[in-house]
Amino acid sequence: MVMMKGLKGMAMMKPQSLIPFRNASASAIASPYNPRDDRYHLDMINLNEKTFAYLLNKAKEFSLIRNDKEQGNRDIRSRMNLEKGMVLFKNYVSVSEQVEIVNTCQKFGMGPGGFYRPVTRAGRRKNFQMMCFGRNWDPITRYDWKHRSDGSEAPPIPNHLLLLAVKSILRAHDSYMPLMDPDICIVKFYTTTIGKLRLRQDRDEGRSSLEGGLPVVSVTIGDSVRFVYSYTGDMAHAKEITLQSGDVLIFGGESRHIYHGIKKIIPESAPFSLLQQTNLVPGSLNLTFKDYSLD
Repeated sequence: MVMMKGLKGMAMMKPQSLIPFRNASASAIASPYNPRDDRYHLDMINLNEKTFAYLLNKAKEFSLIRNDKEQGNRDIRSRMNLEKGMVLFKNYVSVSEQVEIVNTCQKFGMGPGGFYRPVTRAGRRKNFQMMCFGRNWDPITRYDWKHRSDGSEAPPIPNHLLLLAVKSILRAHDSYMPLMDPDICIVKFYTTTIGKLRLRQDRDEGRSSLEGGLPVVSVTIGDSVRFVYSYTGDMAHAKEITLQSGDVLIFGGESRHIYHGIKKIIPESAPFSLLQQTNLVPGSLNLTFKDYSLD
């Protein structure tokens, strides 16, 4: 992990903030997200004003019917139904889309509300850097606070990230996988040393989201990860899969409360073309989309 040094924008960040990108530029830090800046309004969707039907139409317009040879029939070929309500799309996100995702996370991650290393209630620092789009979450306050401790508010989910999540949900949707309207994107960056594995459940969302089994969409970018999951929380009965850069994992319905975790980051496994076009340091970038669903 590379710490920003010698940059004028350093004062804008918390002392413990770290950035998972090489050669962070002062110009990028000097231009953080500004909700009054019209440049950002052009590619953002306000989830309080738009319905899922709107997202469905936009996804069809921009993603599902586009003539993209790189995408082709790859989505259908690479679908893996792991469990009831648990689907893995291999090589789902093209390298060009991965580059765009990294650049977006870099742009927003270097201003107020950007990447930081969270702390648990016991005072232990987590083994990842994180930031949020759409709504703030952290290990202590969960979703209870609108603003982080530094006073920053999560920027809206960028349109192309939202469409990626919606597109994957539509493709995964069947009798086991409900539809959902993402209003949260938690971005985490894991270095190659992740520490002790603890299986966990995603249970901080609203009651209707949890009881309805609304899915979680997880996108992997960068180095591959060994992902483990179990219905019981017992590692002795856990299953393991490898998530590579561009893979999308979705779990909902009967699998919504599955225990899961990252066992290992596989060093030097990121696509070379991705590293050539971005400043991503060794490690794995993960984007997790959810629907909080106010009760």
